[in-house]
Amino acid sequence: MDFQHETDQRLTALEIKASFTEDLLDALNALVARQQQQIEQMASQIALLRQQGAGQDAGAFRSLRDELPPHY
Repeated sequence: MDFQHETDQRLTALEIKASFTEDLLDALNALVARQQQQIEQMASQIALLRQQGAGQDAGAFRSLRDELPPHY
């Protein structure tokens, strides 16, 4: 009878661990999904910034004096 009780305790402990593992896996999956959405948003923002930068005259030479505020 002692062997059966020990086996039941071990099985219960394994079921508890499996339950916590499933919860952790679900939480990690949700986290990865949110991170993927953020990555996609950032990629689209970068693409938009690149388009905006390409629309400007980025190839022209700009002097640092042009960047000085008017009071200099």
